[in-house]
Amino acid sequence: MRITVKLIGPFIQAFGFSEKELDVPSGTTADSVLDLVAVDRSRPKIVTRNGRAVAPGEELRQGDRLVISPIYSGG
Repeated sequence: MRITVKLIGPFIQAFGFSEKELDVPSGTTADSVLDLVAVDRSRPKIVTRNGRAVAPGEELRQGDRLVISPIYSGG
């Protein structure tokens, strides 16, 4: 199945892309996509699926859009 992964902020520089489509097998979870794009699991981040929060073990579906953003603070 095909999904889209979008990175935000410094993740773009760190991983070398802003947005890309990936072909992944059925049963792929949000958490396993972090491994595919080599995002360090210990780094604070927010992951959304189609604009909503996603649980790490939640299975993705054809056409899903996953956005991975570092957590920012400040004011």
